[in-house]
Amino acid sequence: MNPQVLFWVPAAVRAFLFAVAVSAVWWAAGVDYALLLAFAGIAALAYTQLHYLYRLSIWLDNPDREKLPDGWGAWTDIFARLYRLRRDDERNRTELTEWLTRFRQAMHLLPDGVVIMDDVLFLEWCNPAAQEHLGLDLARDKGMRVTNLIRNPAFIDYIILGRYEQPLTMGLHGRKLVVHIIPFENRRQIVVTHDATESERIDMMRRDFIANASHELRTPLTVINGFLEIALAQPDLDRQVRKSHLQLMTEQGKRMQGLIGDMLTLTRLESLDYPMRPERVHIRPLLEGILEEANALSSGRHRITLDIDGPDLKGSIDELRSAFSNLVSNAVRYTPDGGVIRIKWRQGADNLVFEVQDNGIGIAAEDISRLTERFYRVDKGRSRDTQGTGLGLAIVKHVLLRHSATLVIESAQDKGSKFMAVFSAASMV
Repeated sequence: MNPQVLFWVPAAVRAFLFAVAVSAVWWAAGVDYALLLAFAGIAALAYTQLHYLYRLSIWLDNPDREKLPDGWGAWTDIFARLYRLRRDDERNRTELTEWLTRFRQAMHLLPDGVVIMDDVLFLEWCNPAAQEHLGLDLARDKGMRVTNLIRNPAFIDYIILGRYEQPLTMGLHGRKLVVHIIPFENRRQIVVTHDATESERIDMMRRDFIANASHELRTPLTVINGFLEIALAQPDLDRQVRKSHLQLMTEQGKRMQGLIGDMLTLTRLESLDYPMRPERVHIRPLLEGILEEANALSSGRHRITLDIDGPDLKGSIDELRSAFSNLVSNAVRYTPDGGVIRIKWRQGADNLVFEVQDNGIGIAAEDISRLTERFYRVDKGRSRDTQGTGLGLAIVKHVLLRHSATLVIESAQDKGSKFMAVFSAASMV
């Protein structure tokens, strides 16, 4: 029904009944009493209206603490409507608070930074990632101008010029950040920051890997092609010289084959398409086989011992053989003639340890942290002499990562080295 009808009909009925009462008093007691009754009725009506207006004013000043009053007459409908509006408003505020809470939770979990600024670049809100990327502190910096907080010339120019079609790439606090600014509504802007430091590092590693691999392959190819050109140019070459050339070409071909094999192994270890299939690895036959290979590589130039005092473990036997063989063969290559190499498999308090210790040339402290980088060489000249590919320890690192194990290196120059592959107790069979 029309609200105006709901308002005017009861009012008209009450006015009619009041008029009838005044008329009855006029007829029964005279005009003076009728006027007195009319004045009293109008005064009561005015007092009632003023009373409810006062109650409404108090409620409007503090709607959260004051109770909405009950009405009379037309005020009943007014207060009922206000009550419904208040209830709907509380429900909307509750829903808005829930959505705001969810939004902030989602923003807190984002790996990218999000900063909300007003139209004069004052900080309104930022998530933890933005605080980490830009060095902000929401509790401390809220309400401050962002360009005063981030004193980076490239960032300040980017904001002032307002050319937001392309993102800004800048260095800040040792990070490489990609910054986007997105206009939001009419009076706000959103700054989105993405930390590209890790992807840049990976790209650099990829470029270095390609460059190093190309360099490593170029040397043996140059030797092989050189000897082939000599053979073609001099068909009557001395047999002994030809044999020497063929022997060198064979060695360089094996070197390339080993390098390519190691690169393929690394690719497989890093690929998600080759998940590890754990099985029981029988340690004794595995290490005895590695010992035989080490003795063959040493050709009697070293004293190599094997000590096994621990259980079998779970893992990939092929991957573990590759990792353990690389550690042992490195010890043989970098230990001078007459040196001692000790291979141990032991059980610790809460772990299993494969240990290779030698008394060889050792490694400087500044080089230890970089040993597992691909193609990293402490001494490039010596590495060529030992026929290493520069990928052995990188393979060891990735194999141990797939087995939830760690590589520990202890070494000092001219005093030898100790390489330990440490497995958790969960790997024990």
